[in-house]
Amino acid sequence: MLWLDAEAVRNFVMVAELQSFTRAADALGSTQAAVSVKLKRLEERIGRKLIERTPRRVRLSADGALFIDSARAFLTAHDNAVAGLSCGIRRFALGIAGHVAGPEVTTLLARLNKHDPALTIEVQVDNSSVLLDAFDRGKLDAAIVRREDDRRDGEVLGPEHFGWFATPDFHHRQGEPIRLAALAPACGVRDLATRTLNDAGIPWVEVFLGGGSSVVTAAVSAGLATAVFSSRLAPPGTVEISRKFGLPEVPSSEIVLHSTLTDRRSREALRILACAFREHRATAA
Repeated sequence: MLWLDAEAVRNFVMVAELQSFTRAADALGSTQAAVSVKLKRLEERIGRKLIERTPRRVRLSADGALFIDSARAFLTAHDNAVAGLSCGIRRFALGIAGHVAGPEVTTLLARLNKHDPALTIEVQVDNSSVLLDAFDRGKLDAAIVRREDDRRDGEVLGPEHFGWFATPDFHHRQGEPIRLAALAPACGVRDLATRTLNDAGIPWVEVFLGGGSSVVTAAVSAGLATAVFSSRLAPPGTVEISRKFGLPEVPSSEIVLHSTLTDRRSREALRILACAFREHRATAA
């Protein structure tokens, strides 16, 4: 009788979904060599080649494409059976900073849910300082935020570059205060923008303050103000205007993952999210 090892199947699914042995190993908290060995043993056991690997590409073989849906179903049944041994509800509260969360977040969470449907994720979107405070008080199990001040803990997911963005027809007279649209005073990106202008001796005035990121985006897109945005999240139709108007360079920062999760499946799910986040940024770069 043919029987399947759950961990070997999990390695196969991870390689197939991430299309990389390296990223799969990172997501599983393993090594590339260990992932390769487990996949090879699975292929030998079922007598089929599941993954085609070249120096430039990793993809499903014809047999792998036939097996992938059954493999996912097998893992879901296995994980649900294991979860049934525990009375506790598996969940974690995840915070994502508003200046970090882009349109890709929905896709990333969908991938995470597909990987582990038994895990309940509660998402809170706010500014980095609020989320870090909630994390430190134990209200969040994990938080993906912009690095604040000199705090050095957490796992770096990647750099975050900022710029001054406005519409191409944004008008500003030299010598007049630069018109800003910004979130509430507690927002770290707002503080970064105003501090950068103050250090450069450039006068500024806030013509839109608060009301959420949609209000800031609307004000900038309407040509009424400028604002600091992450270069990857600037509103469509806007351009970087620092050179045009002599605005100072905005210091770069880092996106950091903080987590207190310890159980294997939750940590694995979080690694999936972190790996997918890095993968999306690399694709968008």
